[in-house]
Amino acid sequence: MRVMPLEKREVTASRLVLGCMGFGGSWDSSPISDEDVTKAEQAIDEALSLGITMFDHADIYTMGKAEEVFGRVLNSRPGLRDQMVIQSKCGIRFEDEIGPGRYDFSKEHILNSVDKILKRLSIEYLDVMLLHRPDPLMEPEAVAEAFLQLKSSGKVRNFGVSNMNKGQMQLLQAYTEEKLIVNQLELNLKKLDWVDQGVHVNQAAGTGTHFGEGLLEHSMLHDIQIQAWSPLVTGIYSGNDSEKLSEADFKTKELVQKMATEKGTSREAIVLGWLMRHPAMIQPVIGTTNTERIRNCMDAIEMSKQMTREEWYSLYVSSRGSRLP
Repeated sequence: MRVMPLEKREVTASRLVLGCMGFGGSWDSSPISDEDVTKAEQAIDEALSLGITMFDHADIYTMGKAEEVFGRVLNSRPGLRDQMVIQSKCGIRFEDEIGPGRYDFSKEHILNSVDKILKRLSIEYLDVMLLHRPDPLMEPEAVAEAFLQLKSSGKVRNFGVSNMNKGQMQLLQAYTEEKLIVNQLELNLKKLDWVDQGVHVNQAAGTGTHFGEGLLEHSMLHDIQIQAWSPLVTGIYSGNDSEKLSEADFKTKELVQKMATEKGTSREAIVLGWLMRHPAMIQPVIGTTNTERIRNCMDAIEMSKQMTREEWYSLYVSSRGSRLP
């Protein structure tokens, strides 16, 4: 039986990750409210009760408030940290008095960011730290120095990336002894370039596909955990009726509902189960504070095991809106 790369490395066995982007309220400088803390605590407890033990952060989420709220929950409940695998990201900088919105993989910025992340989360170390988005000015030697310092100081145990292609990862890996164990990418039932990239080999249709060639295969060969951000596509197939749907979206939504009804499960479980059925053992990052929606996602693990090849392809072809070549 296939297992997740992270499980092979004994980092986590949690098939789902709770994304904490929605923690902390609004994306501004408004103060954290008691309601924000309560909502975060309820989401954390619900996740843990269902076996979700991995939590995903980034230093920019709600302007740092997501991590701070999480830290307040940990501070109020000694021992809770030991039940978790905590991951965060750095490298994105907002527009400020010295420059526009930008990416920064300088050694100084990485080290400074991790110190601030740990302080906000009220923890001593990160289980995993990801570089958030590729920095065109990345100097791999500097990143490697930062990784070495963070690892030797005990502040970070494992490293990874987000939104990187195969070549970017290979370049960085060539300069550091720390294995890159995660790549977090936008993958879901609607954004299909990650599947189409392989299907469209030697096909004219492939000229319109923009996903890193060989990225999935490289990850599988090197036991790099592929994590999926936005795996539920803002809920367009599982209850969000505010989005304008294409004909393919509408038909896929109907098919998801039909499968969910037949299997006695939630629409979220079908959408996530489709993603998790892929042999790369993709790990979805579900970004919600809604406890009911967290519960709805848990059946995805079983749905991924039950989903037949025919069911998987039915969803894929429906979402494509066209037959396979």
